[in-house]
Amino acid sequence: SIQWPCNAEHPDGTPVMHEEQFPIGRARMVVTEFIPTTEQVSERYPLLLTTGRILSQYNVGAQTRRTDNNVWHGEDVLEIHPYDAAARGIEDGQPVSIDSRTGRTVLRAQHSTRMQPGVVYTTFHFPHSGANVITTDNSDWATNCPEYKVTAVQVTAEAPQALSDWQQRFYDFTREQLAFARHGD
Repeated sequence: SIQWPCNAEHPDGTPVMHEEQFPIGRARMVVTEFIPTTEQVSERYPLLLTTGRILSQYNVGAQTRRTDNNVWHGEDVLEIHPYDAAARGIEDGQPVSIDSRTGRTVLRAQHSTRMQPGVVYTTFHFPHSGANVITTDNSDWATNCPEYKVTAVQVTAEAPQALSDWQQRFYDFTREQLAFARHGD
């Protein structure tokens, strides 16, 4: 890839972004105080959900979901440590309900040791997964960046083909919009 800045003087980019100076003047560096999240695990929500990306998809997948990248990552799943899965009677590949203080969604469980017990993980590349429906409205005080990495949840085994209310509304709305598009109504 090409590292910015890429210009007439450096058509192949530069190895360091700001080697000699900042292009719009001096950068203002500010030390900010760490303020811990108010989101905490509890008896009702004993697991900590963190969300993130996976290499083969980008953000909500508006572009990458339309490619062969789906071969590597074709759905958002909930990665759960085998210890936490066993404690809840959750089989690998089984649908699970993920409930938080702000919402509920259903994903397929995937046993994983990539995270420690007590922490579950999912991506948010497929809109029907509802992954961001269950994250909190908290944001960083200095940058206003949403707090997608810290949500207390409960995970329970779910019946096959189960959907959350949000997911059902999403699918109904999508079908309705596709029908409008086909019939021009």
